[in-house]
Amino acid sequence: MTGRDDDTGPAPRLARLVTEFTAPAVLATLLLVVIGWHSTPGGTGLAWGLFASFFASVVPFAYIVGGVRRGRLTDHHVRVREQRRRPLLVGLASVLAGLLVLTLLGAPGPVRALVTAGAVGLVVGALLAPRWKMSIHVAVATGAAVVLVLAFGPGLLLSLPVPVLVGWSRVRLGDHTVGQVVAGGIVGAAVTGLVFGFGR
Repeated sequence: MTGRDDDTGPAPRLARLVTEFTAPAVLATLLLVVIGWHSTPGGTGLAWGLFASFFASVVPFAYIVGGVRRGRLTDHHVRVREQRRRPLLVGLASVLAGLLVLTLLGAPGPVRALVTAGAVGLVVGALLAPRWKMSIHVAVATGAAVVLVLAFGPGLLLSLPVPVLVGWSRVRLGDHTVGQVVAGGIVGAAVTGLVFGFGR
């Protein structure tokens, strides 16, 4: 599928901004910091969140950026379905390594649960990647909304329009179909709701 991000006008510009600012690495980092702080208020909680984000966000994204620079990947959103499996597997390896270290160091339960949810989501993504291009953007955005509601209560239902906006941006740019966006939302909500909900 070819993107439409060469379009001009406010709609495609907004879609590109939404896609960049809600990229999985960005949302995962912010969410881990928030949950780290919530689980252990103060500097210690923030440190746990940042430490976890190194494995869950920094290492996987660095691999993708390196792949783009070496010409192995077309772009940092990995739009080409055939290129997705290896970055997902590298991300999974990094997340599992991080989960092991976090467990050994006694990280707060909610932080470990969130990292575990990310690992399960990456497994699903890697299994689907050879056949179908599910929206990882929407999966992470929906999962983040579910985590916020579980952690902070029903008032955070106000965050639910964000995944919808993310889904619109992915379809508007031509990177995903509506079905791929809906599937990402379902997988993100189910995996995060179950794993984080029971593991925190």
